[in-house]
Amino acid sequence: MGKSSKDKRDLYYRKAKEQGFRARSAFKLLQLNDEFHFLDGVQRVVDLCAAPGSWSQVLSRELFPDGKNTKKRIVAVDLQPMSRIEHVTTLQADITHPRTLTKIIELFKGEKADFVCSDGAPDVTGLHDLDEYVQQQLILSALKLTVSLLAPGGCFVAKIFRGRDIDMLYSQLGLLFDKVTCAKPRSSRGTSLESFIVCQGYTPPLSWAPNIEKNVSVEEFFEEFFQNWSIQQPLTPGRPLPMYSEGHRGIAPFISCGGLDSFDSDATYHDLPKSATALDPVQSPTNPPYKRALELKRSGKLGRSV
Repeated sequence: MGKSSKDKRDLYYRKAKEQGFRARSAFKLLQLNDEFHFLDGVQRVVDLCAAPGSWSQVLSRELFPDGKNTKKRIVAVDLQPMSRIEHVTTLQADITHPRTLTKIIELFKGEKADFVCSDGAPDVTGLHDLDEYVQQQLILSALKLTVSLLAPGGCFVAKIFRGRDIDMLYSQLGLLFDKVTCAKPRSSRGTSLESFIVCQGYTPPLSWAPNIEKNVSVEEFFEEFFQNWSIQQPLTPGRPLPMYSEGHRGIAPFISCGGLDSFDSDATYHDLPKSATALDPVQSPTNPPYKRALELKRSGKLGRSV
């Protein structure tokens, strides 16, 4: 969480500090769960692109309210290092690497996950078409891992950037899940392109066995599935892909999560009274990208060729 004047007037930013969350995005998952109740009764959860860990904190508090249930497991995965969170096993790994799936399955002792979520997003460029494309590729990479470890009937939640071609992604997800909904939590700024896709009731075809071990692209990985789905029978070796035709493109229903009594994330609130105390960050960056710049500045080498 940054320290700009905009952030200081954002009540979700301050509430996150007050409640011990590492980022304001924790309220997005809380509001989504209040609407869809996808955390009810889950035993095994995977948080992809988890750093800095606010969603993992929510998962820990929701799954372990008394801290005594030892059967439940939460695995958080990210390329960046994460500080320890109670009841959460962290993996510093690449979600696109086959070894990551193996590690998660080992932690679950061979069992499948009940819920997989991803709050990951690329560094935005401001070019909306490019940002939407890169975000969709990130979602498909997360989905590639998800279909390999999610149990039938499970749920998948991921951040999306809504654009003109987003209905194609809705249609693709609709082939894998019984219900697909696009949701916008109240804590997500209205000026932001972000929303969240909530996919419930995972129903993979019986004849499709996803194999992430193959060193193939995301498109090649799902190619066999779409073939299976289109012909509704086991694949014939060597059979070419059917000719492409523009079919029905589904549109997911859009809902807003969080009541009107919630804080408005776009509102500019008055500054806090002088009697208010400043709140320190809940968790300092584990490996901040500006660390090297600070080292150079202290040594007087910043701006020089070294």
